[in-house]
Amino acid sequence: MNIRDKVAVVTGGANGIGAAMVRRFAQEGARAVVAVDRDLANAQKVAHTAGGTALQANVASEDEVAGVVREVEKRFGTIDLWCSNAGILTIGGVETPNAQWQQIWEVNVMAHVYAARALLPGMIARGGGYLLHTASAAGLLSQIGSATYAVTKHAAVAFAEWLSITHGDQGIKVSVLCPQAVRTNMILGTEEGGVAGVDGVLEPDQVAQTVVEGLADERFLILPHPQVAEYLRRKTADYDRWLGGMRRLQRRFVAQS
Repeated sequence: MNIRDKVAVVTGGANGIGAAMVRRFAQEGARAVVAVDRDLANAQKVAHTAGGTALQANVASEDEVAGVVREVEKRFGTIDLWCSNAGILTIGGVETPNAQWQQIWEVNVMAHVYAARALLPGMIARGGGYLLHTASAAGLLSQIGSATYAVTKHAAVAFAEWLSITHGDQGIKVSVLCPQAVRTNMILGTEEGGVAGVDGVLEPDQVAQTVVEGLADERFLILPHPQVAEYLRRKTADYDRWLGGMRRLQRRFVAQS
């Protein structure tokens, strides 16, 4: 997809990767760019710098996601690209309270489902549309220190796969963005991105550049850290060896903490 003259919506658009995508899509000549976030004030600031529009919504609410779709379609006619980018991270293992599991599930997984439910009928009727899901390298590999993040990001990747398989022949394009550490609020308080920063911490603008390239190529996997592709090959080639390597990585970071 070439962004020029397209209508693009970015959730989690108030900061980080989402804000960078809003700005970059505007630079690429999008007809309209909409920054969606619970933080309306910052979303408005980002939209102002990009000449775009800001809308407030909690993506964990299906009604609010559907409301954004209706409002954008009312203003601009169609949505060509929906970037389901909002996400959260909680640290912990099986002891993580149920309420936190439910919260991260709603934001990191169900928000993608809610968007697809609202968008697919129109996109299929028009014969085309693009869904970009921001997952994480954790969705292809794992996340040391966070069971909830590892599980929900795997689910986000799986849902994107299912969408591509099920609706690809109807003109629906799907990509999944899987970076490692990016300099956003999510890594605040960690030393150079923590375990996710083993291959360096990227700036959000670098990720946005990779997104534009990936969309142009219509690649399913968009990997700002290219090393992730090799890690994924090693994982699938010898799962047990890969698990042993991840345990070694975990011991390394536990020893440093």
